[in-house]
Amino acid sequence: MKMSAIPFCTVDWAAVEPTRHEGEEGHALWRTQQFGPQDNRIRVRMVEYSAGYISDHWCSKGHVLLCLAGELETTLADGRVFTLKPGMSYQVADNAEAHRSRTAAGATLFIVD
Repeated sequence: MKMSAIPFCTVDWAAVEPTRHEGEEGHALWRTQQFGPQDNRIRVRMVEYSAGYISDHWCSKGHVLLCLAGELETTLADGRVFTLKPGMSYQVADNAEAHRSRTAAGATLFIVD
């Protein structure tokens, strides 16, 4: 991730209109902002997963993900499972390890990719 041509700014996440994304089960609400030039855009999101959310796909995109609330279980394609609780993060590169997430009780995440 190369961050360039991004002037200092603040984001009031409560004021960003969410978009709804259905999972295999449950849904996610994304509040999304994009920064930087078109050819090197950084996406920053506040994501709220509903209770019972299960992702509908395996993701190969790189992320820096911080769990703010709730609990998130992430399974890697090789079968390893990781559980994030508030204050925990994971980092993964593009096309490094496919992953899929779920949450029983819901979770709020801050994600940069």
